[in-house]
Amino acid sequence: MIHHEFATTRRGLNRNLPAMRLYEKAKRLGIWNPTDIDLSQDAREWARLQPEEQDLLLRLTSMFQAGEEAVTLDLLPLIMAVARDGRVEEEIYLTTFLFEEAKHTDFFNRFLQEVAHQHTNSTPADLGRYHTDSYRHIFYHTLPQTLLALHDDPSPAALIRASVTYNMVVEGVLAETGYHGYFTVLDQEKLLPGMRQGITLLKQDESRHIAYGVFLISRLLAADDSLWATVEETMNSLLPYALDTIGETFAGYDPIPFGLDPAIFTDFALNQFQKRMERIEKARGASLAEIEQVTHLIIEGDDG
Repeated sequence: MIHHEFATTRRGLNRNLPAMRLYEKAKRLGIWNPTDIDLSQDAREWARLQPEEQDLLLRLTSMFQAGEEAVTLDLLPLIMAVARDGRVEEEIYLTTFLFEEAKHTDFFNRFLQEVAHQHTNSTPADLGRYHTDSYRHIFYHTLPQTLLALHDDPSPAALIRASVTYNMVVEGVLAETGYHGYFTVLDQEKLLPGMRQGITLLKQDESRHIAYGVFLISRLLAADDSLWATVEETMNSLLPYALDTIGETFAGYDPIPFGLDPAIFTDFALNQFQKRMERIEKARGASLAEIEQVTHLIIEGDDG
């Protein structure tokens, strides 16, 4: 028989913790409905794009779609691991993750159906053709492996491997680079206002996820500096696949639609990677109070 000593009856919720600050932002900024975004102008503009322009945007969207679904499918063990540790404030915030990742899956699915005309009854499509070997390594294998491993092993090292994969690489490097790609195209071409609105809202949601991931990894590192080796190993093992995923996105186009330069996005991804590493490394030797203070500053300075 499971017996809980409920934290809320013993001490109440600590609303000053970073997770609760993020929860307040999620309640204020994260309640948006993909169904409310008007995609009618996007559909008209899509029809006027050149086939190779459509193909590049379809490739990028299919990668996001599968990535959002992958996280939606595999996220629960992370929430359960934090819950088993009795960190109710962090679990409360993590409940928004699953809702938001499901919402992102919903949004991209609407775009694929209503704008790009994929997945309809008359024209079913397997967009997995856009998923390269490097993409599959991260999203088909490493992401589910590290998250699902938490079912049986909720140790700090396993939590770090899962959060580094999910928050630091999938969201902090690949998704951020993907947003950069979308905005580069859509802003310079003044295209697809519904997609631009949706991506802006998604980016806000995921900036909160990344902030929590940095906090979680930092909290664990502050308690045990030997875990830095796990951070480095996980980050460095995934970096080549992340960079190859970006390079492979453009490899099949000559010339590349919209005049895009792949080097710009590879450099952006490397900068994101380095930024994540530097931010996490600052937790080594820091106290929990110092980490919480830094996280508060990040949360307050982030529009998401």
